[in-house]
Amino acid sequence: MAKNKQISSTSWEDYELMDAGGGKKLERWGKIITIRPEVNAYFRSGLPFEEWNNMAHLEFIVKKGQQGIWKNLKKDAPNTWNLHYEKLAFELKQTSYKHLGLFPEQRTNWDFIKKHLHRDDKFLNLFGYSGAASCMARYIGADTYHVDSSKTALNAAKANMELNKLLNIRWVFEDAAKFLAKEVQRGHQFHGIQMDPPAWGNGAKGEKWRLEDQIDDLMSNAARALSPNGFLIMNTYSPSVDLALINDLSSIYFSDRKKEVVELVMSTTTKKTLSFGNLLRVFPSTSEENH
Repeated sequence: MAKNKQISSTSWEDYELMDAGGGKKLERWGKIITIRPEVNAYFRSGLPFEEWNNMAHLEFIVKKGQQGIWKNLKKDAPNTWNLHYEKLAFELKQTSYKHLGLFPEQRTNWDFIKKHLHRDDKFLNLFGYSGAASCMARYIGADTYHVDSSKTALNAAKANMELNKLLNIRWVFEDAAKFLAKEVQRGHQFHGIQMDPPAWGNGAKGEKWRLEDQIDDLMSNAARALSPNGFLIMNTYSPSVDLALINDLSSIYFSDRKKEVVELVMSTTTKKTLSFGNLLRVFPSTSEENH
């Protein structure tokens, strides 16, 4: 079986993917070290779990479904703290889910946005979660639209905007796929579109949907909403949406554009490789010098 093409996101000064294995991952967020469940860490960890427990401040314990509690392994474990990436800061917090408010593997996409987005460009962040990409785009000076069907996520993104002393991100509380379809009908286009759809989800009114049922429309509408010299970033985590399907659809809707369809991975400090789903990136069609 041929190995998937991969692109690797890397740790930085304030974040380190320290180790992974046995269904868990060990991470350092600033000075705080956490243990979280990780379904893709099906291999043996580089370090024994006893060493993990001696280092970690917090461990997420699953109780029911995807929900659970954070167990304090050290007395000084904070409920909230800030993490920095370049000139941006993001608030991290303990919640009833394993996520702390940031997806560090997205670093490669933040850098992609920084390279290809310019001041006054229009940028659309669909399924925007806590807004790291939105903050990066707004910091650059782009006219930024942030769309999410979760009020909790929108509030987290607003807090990150305020933390970075940014203004005027356009908040949209709506089903991301429906909003994109409406933008196509309105004839609106964007220089940059990022979409980070979950494998399954609920719309703003509780509508249930699965990514495999939506991906064709999402990609078709993104192609129509993308300006001729625009770029697209699309992350997928569904086992039903593999690289072959993404490649086939992107070949239909972006046939004349440079693109990459790859598996997104990160390497741990202990030299393990952890997968974070599949990634499609469509590049601007002309050189940056002509922008």
